Amino acid sequence: MSRGDWAEAYAPASVGNVAVGFDLLGQALVGAGDRVRVRRVAGAAVRVSAICGTVLDLPRDCQRNTAARAVAALLRAQAADFGVDIEIEKGIPLGSGMGGSAASAVAALVAANALLAQPLPLPALYPFALEGEFAASGGYHGDNVAPSLLGGLVLATHSGCLALPVPAGLSCLLLHPDLVVETRRARACLQAPYAIADFVAQAEALALFLCGLERADLRLIGAGLRDVLVEPRRAHLIPGFAAVKQALLDHAALGASISGAGPSVFGWFATAAAAAAATSDALAAFAGAGLSATALLSPVAAPGARLEACAA
Repeated sequence: MSRGDWAEAYAPASVGNVAVGFDLLGQALVGAGDRVRVRRVAGAAVRVSAICGTVLDLPRDCQRNTAARAVAALLRAQAADFGVDIEIEKGIPLGSGMGGSAASAVAALVAANALLAQPLPLPALYPFALEGEFAASGGYHGDNVAPSLLGGLVLATHSGCLALPVPAGLSCLLLHPDLVVETRRARACLQAPYAIADFVAQAEALALFLCGLERADLRLIGAGLRDVLVEPRRAHLIPGFAAVKQALLDHAALGASISGAGPSVFGWFATAAAAAAATSDALAAFAGAGLSATALLSPVAAPGARLEACAA
């Protein structure tokens, strides 16, 4: 017997790539997220009945909607004897570089999972969240779904995800300009071949970054928090990017780069106070490029998805 006839869950926004870990690293964010309600229905159909919030024109087809595709994969795998009706409340703009597609898929999964006779532990939902991500990006990239699901900083691969240690106080400042960058367009910028030296430089940075996390060494984290592969090819998609990044670095950011596919830009700071002090200048840098922007301040060790309600 299922635990309930309906459930509601919330999943947070996220920073994909985290500069040095393209398609591998992601962190959760406090302050923005999606909420999804699912209702058990007779039959096997998974359908999206309502969409509200920051985005209204999402596809409703089961294979093209991230939430529906993810839930359908879960129900098939668990041989569920019911279908679901999905209502999505978007709190994350699409094309923002904040993992909006991933959050919808994760929130829907957490809610639908609660209706199963034997709900799965959250990490076991990861493969189904990847199915949802495929609907948005055309690939199985876990750097947004993993942190949205588990919270904190996560290493995400095709086979699983691993929570990474985060030094106390480490904070993220994210600036979201009033601009849309489609993920598929941003990925198209990466098609030309890379020099082997670039891969070596990025591998060095990733090694320093991971060692810094393990040792809680901010110097090492800062030495590794850079992107020599993706950022140079995508920066032109974001007016004012160089000025915004420099504003963050001028306020002692450990590192700064593009959040996911952009256009949001993020920086990591040793403390929340340091991140807050950078906000005004970073917003002014976007304004200088003719873009209004909003700021979001979050601990790197932010919580992940949560079940908010489940009832008959």
